[in-house]
Amino acid sequence: MKNKLMLTLVVVCSLTSATIQATDNSSKAKTKGTLATAQAFLEAAGTGNGIVLNELMTEDFVWHNEGDKSIPWIGPWQGKEAVFDTFMPAFGAGLKVTSWTTDYRFENGEQAVFMGTMSAIATNTGVDTGKFTWTVRVHVVDGKVKSWNWMEDSFAVSEAFHATQVK
Repeated sequence: MKNKLMLTLVVVCSLTSATIQATDNSSKAKTKGTLATAQAFLEAAGTGNGIVLNELMTEDFVWHNEGDKSIPWIGPWQGKEAVFDTFMPAFGAGLKVTSWTTDYRFENGEQAVFMGTMSAIATNTGVDTGKFTWTVRVHVVDGKVKSWNWMEDSFAVSEAFHATQVK
């Protein structure tokens, strides 16, 4: 009886372990490519490649920029149409990036994170933001980007945007 109980426990533990491992492997398979997809999206955004951005976005995509709401490109932009028709033109006309680095990149499941530095000029004033840090969190589902949450030194951007124009 004691041997039967021991054998049953070994079998149950083995099955439980195999189930957990299979679930873990399935989860890894689903998220494989998160960083690559997010990297492709980051590169397309940086070069203004709307065709690639459109291909990589889910239909319910959200582009969220933190910061001063009086700046035309700050805020959540929900759906491809809002991103392409409102956000992209406002951002493209409002800020000229003058330096850019991507210093760190990592993923965890369906999330990828990139961090770096940049500087830019607010085109409405001609004022340079100076060098500042940025981070973006990218949510990838089934090889498509569902959300893009951009965080930067919005104080530097706001100061440059609201500054007295450079002469």
